[in-house]
Amino acid sequence: MRRVLSLSWPWVVLGCWLWAAGPVQAAPYEVEPESGGELELLALLEEGAISGETLAALLALRRAGVDPGLATRASLYGLPGLTYAQVDALLRQRAGRGGGRGRTADSEVPPLGFGEDPARDRRDAARAGDGGLTDEEARRLAAFLVRREEGRLSGDARLMMAFAASDGLLPPMALQVRAGGLGGLQAGVLVSLARRRPGAPRRDARRRALVVEAPGPSVLLPKFHVRWSGARASALLGTYRLGFGQRLTLDTTALPAPDGFLPDDGVRPPGALERECLVGGTGCEPEERLSEVTPDFGWDEGFRGLVGTVRGPLGPGAELSLTGFGSYQLRSVQRHAVLDRSLCTGARGGCRAPDVWVPLEDSRVEKLTARTLPGAFQEWAGGGNATLSLSSRAQVGVTGWVARPVWAVDGARLDFQPSARYPAGGGFGAVGLDAAWGHGAVDLFFEGARSFDSAPEGGGGFGALQRTVLSGERRELELALRYYGRDFANPYGGAPSGPDALEGLRARNELGARLRYLQREEGAWRVRGQVDAWTPPTDGAVPGSAGTLNVRASARADWLVWPLFQPSLQVELRDSEAGSDAACLQEEEADGCSRGRYGLIVRVRSEVADGVTLAAQYGHARVEEPRQAGPRYDGQAVLDVRLRPSESVRLGGRVAWRDEDLSERTRLRQELRTVVDASWAVFDTVTARARYAWVLDLKDALGARVPPDPPRHLFQLELETRL
Repeated sequence: MRRVLSLSWPWVVLGCWLWAAGPVQAAPYEVEPESGGELELLALLEEGAISGETLAALLALRRAGVDPGLATRASLYGLPGLTYAQVDALLRQRAGRGGGRGRTADSEVPPLGFGEDPARDRRDAARAGDGGLTDEEARRLAAFLVRREEGRLSGDARLMMAFAASDGLLPPMALQVRAGGLGGLQAGVLVSLARRRPGAPRRDARRRALVVEAPGPSVLLPKFHVRWSGARASALLGTYRLGFGQRLTLDTTALPAPDGFLPDDGVRPPGALERECLVGGTGCEPEERLSEVTPDFGWDEGFRGLVGTVRGPLGPGAELSLTGFGSYQLRSVQRHAVLDRSLCTGARGGCRAPDVWVPLEDSRVEKLTARTLPGAFQEWAGGGNATLSLSSRAQVGVTGWVARPVWAVDGARLDFQPSARYPAGGGFGAVGLDAAWGHGAVDLFFEGARSFDSAPEGGGGFGALQRTVLSGERRELELALRYYGRDFANPYGGAPSGPDALEGLRARNELGARLRYLQREEGAWRVRGQVDAWTPPTDGAVPGSAGTLNVRASARADWLVWPLFQPSLQVELRDSEAGSDAACLQEEEADGCSRGRYGLIVRVRSEVADGVTLAAQYGHARVEEPRQAGPRYDGQAVLDVRLRPSESVRLGGRVAWRDEDLSERTRLRQELRTVVDASWAVFDTVTARARYAWVLDLKDALGARVPPDPPRHLFQLELETRL
């Protein structure tokens, strides 16, 4: 069975090399992973080489799998490190060999079962499937490749748990199961044990507030799917992701080139520890108010319902693809994103979030301190896409969707706050047109969209995205131009944008351009970089923000000639012309409250012996903060060791030090994190994984604004079985 991935502690973004900005939303992969294995991807995240969004995209790609003998041009381009010229060469080679059966999306390719070491099998699969990949490309992309075997049942099941030494509760657990391969059918399910989940909200007319049942344990079934795939049609019932075109009108896949729908059974592991007590006042015992516990497993609330695609030929070389979907999803929302219109004192901006109370014993009530209200509203959504393809490089499509939230709280006049990602007032949606054309080394892409909503001060707006790509076998240059209007409110778009947000959405009130370049010589060197600049065309949430120029650039160069000595250099530049509090208020990153960041990271990787890899890096950055008189200087150092003593055992160790202000130890993050992980293939079909992390807060207890955390001991365990 193909190996599956278990995440852990996803935070970080530091930057990359060759004129660098931290990655923007929906940016292409910042680096090419040497391996798609769990430990390697986690290492890239913790080093800051990739962003959280890139990790999510690679996980979705790895979970779905791409068959190089059947996949479309867009699906193949989603594989990290391939240029359009390489993809076109693969398609020509495949067509010359008679491989592939028409235009088959990667969403139609069920994941395949492989052994504990899938690299060899997948390299063989790439060649056997007429994919045309070289041995080096097949090795590097092995974790993302699958092959189709008709009539063979395959699947996997993962039982995951996480806990800390300080936990006084049963550990959170999640069970993920997927199976398929017979008759074109595939099924999957995600089951989770939540220990402290509040009940659904209801309204208390006497208090003019919301009331929820006290947080308690519950078994949840957040994701499931049954999918059927045929030669010209496919359908899915359950939870799914989907996207089209340039990700402007509709995309929830996080992939750089979405091409239809994917089953959604992903899960996020618990993050940082949090207070055990979720009720204020005297709602908990004293020890519960002071103790910390591991959070429950999390997941993205995508679409849930029915989606299907039908394709048919329209003359020589032409094909029409029709996709339709319908969704009914019970969605959670942040407490601060809700407003109660019965409590409004003036305009919409004067409405406050309702209080949320928890009834306790002895007729007492206390306020809920949890940030999220589960099942706060129901969302009905539907839409579709029609795409006419004249060739693999020329197509035109139209996409449209509409959604309507229905609040599940009877007797309350609830709506969304201006800071929520969903438009207020009722229904919302978007419609767009996309087109693509390519000849020789040039590819042109365009998508224009119009959003619409029922917001009192909105109604919808326009957005447009144009990409020009000049591609060669070993190099690629891309220029992307974008415009998102002040009222372009699309919560289900994934188009590239800067990190600053307006009313909960990034791709809004923005005029920008991004230049991206990559070049590599296999076994010699790689260079990758991008420059992104954008400005708000009108004032956003902060007056005077119009015309503010923001620039981000990032670049990375890797020298790969000698396995014993492979140095890398990364450079980072982030700059805001205004440098005012506007960027600080809008920035969502941990270190984003700044007008500028300029950093350098030096890394050395060494393949000491077969199965033994060492890596060391140091990063230094200058950060300018609008509320500080002078700049601060950050430092980060990482030492990583990877061992593979046998085919069935993998070991890893990592020591990471981070200091967000080298001049003092009382204000920001200063910590030392030591991680040890192990993977053991007990049998051919059973694998056990474990991870232990020791986190030490290095802040001084004397004078610190927030007292340093005690040393933390964090554990993750996973048991996987494959058919």
